[in-house]
Amino acid sequence: MAFVEARSPRLLRTAYLLCRDWAQAEDLLQAALVRAWRVWGRVGEHPDAYVSRVLVNTHLSWRRRLWRRELPTDAPPETAAADMTDERAVLWAALGRLPPRQRAVLVLRYFEDLPEAAVAEILNCSIGTVKSQSSKAPAKLRIDPEIAPPAVASRMEGELG
Repeated sequence: MAFVEARSPRLLRTAYLLCRDWAQAEDLLQAALVRAWRVWGRVGEHPDAYVSRVLVNTHLSWRRRLWRRELPTDAPPETAAADMTDERAVLWAALGRLPPRQRAVLVLRYFEDLPEAAVAEILNCSIGTVKSQSSKAPAKLRIDPEIAPPAVASRMEGELG
């Protein structure tokens, strides 16, 4: 299928940015492509938005299911963050603490450089929701105690809280 060959690298990158694990991103992309393939005749002339929406929705549904199955442990597993610089690892961890929907908006809007209307179509929400999530996610990152200086974080929490 020509679409898969042409779009897989971009879709895989999007999947990785959503779930932050290459193996899971490959599984996510495969599951999304299978779902899209089942209804390919009804997708229409612009399959990019449809497949992106399936990708994000599949990721969100997996997150809901995985959250119920995970069990806490005393020691966290090793991560690939050891390869990154300290600042990058801290930012990566802060992105991981964002709610899945806000992270999806950030990934699609800023990493994939999609316009607000396309993000709204992919996430099946209004442009206003995309705008508000695009505003709330960076605000959350600004007050994240791991990123922001302590004085800024405490002041911002007081204003938002």
